[in-house]
Amino acid sequence: MAVRVWPVPLPLLFLIFLVVPFAELYLIFEVVGDALGAPLTILLLAADSVLGAVLLRAQGRTVWRQMNEALAAGRMPHRELQNGVAIVFGGAFLMTPGFLTDILGVLLLLPPTRSAIVRLVAARLARRLTARVATAETRPRHDYDVEGTATEQAPPGPERLER
Repeated sequence: MAVRVWPVPLPLLFLIFLVVPFAELYLIFEVVGDALGAPLTILLLAADSVLGAVLLRAQGRTVWRQMNEALAAGRMPHRELQNGVAIVFGGAFLMTPGFLTDILGVLLLLPPTRSAIVRLVAARLARRLTARVATAETRPRHDYDVEGTATEQAPPGPERLER
C-alpha cells in the first residue's frame, strides 16, 4: 500500500523547476543586465544576497526571542514556529541569485507581509486538511485480521532473572 504524503500537482512542479529559473535568467540578462550592464548586475545580485543574510539573521533572532518568551509563558509557540519557517524560506530565497526570488524573500522577511503570507498558507493547508479528513471519514472501514508469526511468551520467572 503506497503512502501519499502531500501530493503536489504536476503543473506546479513544472512552474517551480522550469519556468521560474528561465524567468530569473531572462530578468537578469535581458532586463537588469541591459539596463545596468553586467558588472553592476552581478554586484546587485551579490549585494542582495548579503542583505538577505543580514535580514535572515536579524529576523531569526527576533523570532527566536519571541519563541523563548512564549515557552517561558507556558504557551505553545505555534505562531513563532510558523514565522520561523517563513524566515528560513525568505532567507534562502534572498540568498539565491535572481530578482524574482529576491522579491519573494523580502516579502517573507518583512513582518507585515510575512504575517499575511503565513495566514494565507495556514488557511489553505487547514482547508486541505479538513477536506482530506472529511473524505477519510466517509470511506468504508475494513477490519483486517492478519495472521502472523508472533507467539505469546511467558513472563520471565525468577530462574530467567538470575545469571
